[in-house]
Amino acid sequence: MTASATESRAKRTFTVRAGEASGDRIRLSIYDMLIGTIYTPRVFFYRETLDGKALRASLGRTLRDFPILAGRMKRDSDGGLSVLCDDAGVRFVEAHASVPMPDYGPRHTAKKGLERHLSHAMPFWVVDRDTPLFTVKLTHMRGGGSILGLTMNHAVADGSSFMSFLESWAREHRGLGYPRPSHERGVIDALAASATGDTRTGGAHLTVMERGRKAAFMGRILRGSLGSVTTVTTRFTADELATIKATAMVDLAGTERWVSTNDALTAHLWKVLGALRDRPDASEERLGLIADFRSFAGGAVPDDYWGNAVTNTRPGMTAAELRSRPLGEIAATVRASHAENTEQRIREEVAFLRAERDAGRIKRVMTTMALDSFDSTIAINNWSKLPFYSIDFGQGTPFWYDFTSMVVPWTVHIAPTPAAEDGARDVHMALPRAQVRALQEPSWVHRFHRYADSGEVFPLTFMDAPPPARTTDMATPH
Repeated sequence: MTASATESRAKRTFTVRAGEASGDRIRLSIYDMLIGTIYTPRVFFYRETLDGKALRASLGRTLRDFPILAGRMKRDSDGGLSVLCDDAGVRFVEAHASVPMPDYGPRHTAKKGLERHLSHAMPFWVVDRDTPLFTVKLTHMRGGGSILGLTMNHAVADGSSFMSFLESWAREHRGLGYPRPSHERGVIDALAASATGDTRTGGAHLTVMERGRKAAFMGRILRGSLGSVTTVTTRFTADELATIKATAMVDLAGTERWVSTNDALTAHLWKVLGALRDRPDASEERLGLIADFRSFAGGAVPDDYWGNAVTNTRPGMTAAELRSRPLGEIAATVRASHAENTEQRIREEVAFLRAERDAGRIKRVMTTMALDSFDSTIAINNWSKLPFYSIDFGQGTPFWYDFTSMVVPWTVHIAPTPAAEDGARDVHMALPRAQVRALQEPSWVHRFHRYADSGEVFPLTFMDAPPPARTTDMATPH
């Protein structure tokens, strides 16, 4: 590992390298290109102070197995993208704050002001530039504790791959072994070889946009980033989730159908958010279900594949049906939609995307789920099985995990909770401000938590609200 540094009074900036460069040029897959060069943030909060020097050393060693993260993105002659594994390095900023660690949690999220704990890279200044694909900012708080802010270019990794890298880094830091990742992007293109269905449309969930429509969509995203969208967070306890699932199963009694806890929670959120939208009875309501396709690609994509391997399905019904159908039926619809993710469907999707890339139109392909997010679709990304609270660099696991406010409305992230809250879920919802104002009415807390005992109801936490008074019992509602 090598590291160079620049200094200021407030912080030090290092470039961390593996110390070796293969010079390989890894061609990004069609799913990598579909995502684009945006960065995704992850921020972890630790009670104990982390050792910056030791973190840089272990990061450098880990980069030997993840050389793409220390590389730089390049444009290929045919318009595609690759990463040159030249060990140009990762930016690592170490800073010291003048304030103590706040008592973050579901009642006091870190979203407001979270940007200051990240070292940003410009997503539109990446290709053929000396712009790092991964950045680290380590902030030490007055009186102890550290905040570890990370950004990774989404074109090189999805959420599962991001977290597998962090697990590997944490294990390397503690002197433990970890599985080596596969960077063989060719396995994605190879999926198209045996596609037999209609490969011309990409299914209803992919759209080739006209340039004007893309510009309009990007304008709406920009307005979201300027404050028209904000994030609301709440926690569902393990007991509450058990009741939600039990209710769904009672609705399905005698049908021989089964739903999981996540199916039931997803159905519940869809129903409540559909009620919040309050659209006319005949309006189409869609649910975007994001899924990792490694597990259902027939073994063609290995479990250790490191990159983007995400698709989605979009069950739908009218607004009247969403309001009137029992929870169990909605949950069964969710489960049936997940079952649409088959090996053949993925092969057909890959064949479509390859054809669009070869025709030079891949930049105009977007998921219909994203395009419809302002109108008819609620997108749910279930991260509840990702190891956010297992990332241990020798000083214990995080007590809180957070990410910046989302700019696409009607986007929901379901996240795990710390070990002490085993089986619970934190739900982060990006909503237009008009709907957020409606949520100020106390009855909406009951709608979200109608299956909870009165003594365990968590409030809706608004990004812009002041933090609550600190209590000694964070499980006590107020």
